Amino acid sequence: QVQLVESGGGLVQPGGSLKLSCAASGILFSSYAMGWYRQAPGNQRELVAAITSGGRTNYADAVKGRFTISRDNVKNTAYLQMNSLKPEDTAVYYCNAAPKIITRATSFDSWGQGTQVTVSS
Repeated sequence: QVQLVESGGGLVQPGGSLKLSCAASGILFSSYAMGWYRQAPGNQRELVAAITSGGRTNYADAVKGRFTISRDNVKNTAYLQMNSLKPEDTAVYYCNAAPKIITRATSFDSWGQGTQVTVSS
């Protein structure tokens, strides 16, 4: 029912920036919390940043101060601005939606294709 399309990934040097987009459909977007998750090879999928329907945000310690999550309820789109990128940020980045923030990625039954972020060393 929910459709999520991630975009904006790419190859960037350490210290660089990228902005990811997540276009959502099939839900009442303004009533849903949005989250960005990432999965590196050999790692579990983990929550990176989340934003509630009311605009409250939270971040994983590893990205705090460098990443900013935002949303545009007119465009039904969530964003992840990533600054000061590090090689350890390399992963496939996914977004997802729920009535409330979900920290455990395995709670979701479906995901979009994700977008690859590669930070070269």
